[in-house]
Amino acid sequence: ASWVFLIWVVQITRWDPWLKMVLSIVFGFLVLISSFGTAYGTDTDIFCLKSIKGSLEDPYNYLQSWTFNDKTEGFICKFIGVECWHPDENRVLNLNLSNMGLKGQFPRAIRNCSSLTGLDLSINKLSGTIPADISSLLTYVVTLDLSSNEFSGTIPKSLANCTYLNILKLDSNRLTGQIPGQFASLGRLKTFNVTNNLLSGRVPNFNYTKVRASYGNNRGLCGGPNLRPCQAQPSKSNTAVIAGAAA
Repeated sequence: ASWVFLIWVVQITRWDPWLKMVLSIVFGFLVLISSFGTAYGTDTDIFCLKSIKGSLEDPYNYLQSWTFNDKTEGFICKFIGVECWHPDENRVLNLNLSNMGLKGQFPRAIRNCSSLTGLDLSINKLSGTIPADISSLLTYVVTLDLSSNEFSGTIPKSLANCTYLNILKLDSNRLTGQIPGQFASLGRLKTFNVTNNLLSGRVPNFNYTKVRASYGNNRGLCGGPNLRPCQAQPSKSNTAVIAGAAA
């Protein structure tokens, strides 16, 4: 597209040197911005993978191929588990690190893979909590699979801000507390799995004709398909009567 623009400039300005100069400056400015954008994406994605590798324990050396001596465009696209938007551009599209025996906490450096749409960290030994600000780490995520790990704590409400989510798998962890009701607003969500956790409370009010939700082996959950009905909460007036009688 840049070369087409340059040819167009030459064609229409051969009779107007002043206009030719102005358009040439504009063209040069656009090329400069474009090069900065490419370099920024390349540098940050390389830093992203380098930081992830450094933050995780890799007992089986699956990430041994992640070496950063090569500086050619697209070199990170040959790494195991890395899929790029284009094989000749260092911009990560999907990261699949499933079943590698990785240990550590959720890699916050993932935020530097700024064009990432898919993250699969399933079947590892990752522990700790899922970051409360995960939506700012994975702005454009479409598929997120954290299943079969050792994550604990609550499910972050901020995941409801990941509006592009199609698939969210959090099953087979040690998650506690309630499932955020805000998840019902995820209009693109198709698959939601939280089986085999320690969750409790009312499940989100999904449209179950559009969302395939799995809640099995969470004894405290209620209100969804194949779950017990939730008990009605006592009204404030009833609570006052009960409190008065107890006094």
